[in-house]
Amino acid sequence: MKTNSENIIIKVENLVKKFGDFVANDNLCFNVYEGEIFGFLGANGAGKTTAIKILCGLSAPTSGNVEVAGYDVYKQTEKVKKNIGYMSQKFSLYENLTIKENIRFFAGIYGLSGKVIKERMNELLESLQITHLKDTLISSLPLGWKQKLAFSIAIFHKPKIVFLDEPTGGVDPITRRQFWDMIYETARSGITVFVTTHYMDEAEYCDRVSIMVDGRIDALDTPSVLKNTYNAINMDEVFLKLARG
Repeated sequence: MKTNSENIIIKVENLVKKFGDFVANDNLCFNVYEGEIFGFLGANGAGKTTAIKILCGLSAPTSGNVEVAGYDVYKQTEKVKKNIGYMSQKFSLYENLTIKENIRFFAGIYGLSGKVIKERMNELLESLQITHLKDTLISSLPLGWKQKLAFSIAIFHKPKIVFLDEPTGGVDPITRRQFWDMIYETARSGITVFVTTHYMDEAEYCDRVSIMVDGRIDALDTPSVLKNTYNAINMDEVFLKLARG
């Protein structure tokens, strides 16, 4: 994927987050660029979720400098939130609302006008070929469709960055591949994609990958460079070598 390395969309300098004596994020330093697919990997408990909450303006760092979409996460959290999209594996859509109602609800939160919502909703439904299902409850959709729809709604307001937290967990391989086609298309449109995943083959699809171990970023580079650096056949082997020390 071609990225604009001139434009830094996320800047993290010496980020520290402590909970009492426990250091969840230990001096994190990295940049993410406009239009980049950035993989944020690490075992459970490595500190990924804590860092993402800070980047989304949901938690304040203990120390360090963090800018997201040009906004300071300490002082401009509301502006940060308006310029990002977020999709979680566990919760993204309201099951007891229809597809159309979910779109209207989330678009309204981001302050889009009724006219814009209607236009973009029609485009979205047509692109996913689900116009005939617009009045269907989310609870009745297969998981794969829920995830694709949740992603589409996360970028409905055309944010500068979208955070995807294990977006393909539990879906079949074909749906995973289709989902990544959507990610590629999103990055080509100029939206930066910040993604976490436990599937190491998906790390290969990212422009660059960071790997966290015990609250630190132990490696950050393109998948090909990381494989060469750690003399590994694939990213799974890179991850295991780092996680096992």
